[in-house]
Amino acid sequence: MKTAELTGAALDWAVAKCEGITWEQGDIDAGEYGLGFAPSTDWAAGGPIIEREGIEFWTYSANQDEHGNFTAIKDAKHPSSAQHYSGQTPLIAAMRCYVASKLGADIDLPEAIA
Repeated sequence: MKTAELTGAALDWAVAKCEGITWEQGDIDAGEYGLGFAPSTDWAAGGPIIEREGIEFWTYSANQDEHGNFTAIKDAKHPSSAQHYSGQTPLIAAMRCYVASKLGADIDLPEAIA
């Protein structure tokens, strides 16, 4: 799946993978995604990742692009390797950016999440 399209449990699963958090298949089947780890919606989980990874937000009108999406950027000081990803919220944009920086623009998801 394209990293730019990840949302919800799929995005949280991908962030968990980047963080070294393992979700068991039973957890996924039971809908217990990450046992409460939801960095795409919870600032307590996503905020420290944004800070640690140096993810910044591109400045448009109120940080939103023409489609109402927020844009996050990683490695802004190195344009050739910079990651730019958008999302409906700052956390979604930032977590997509983080996942892309670690796993790439396309990732394989477990069947239960995909």
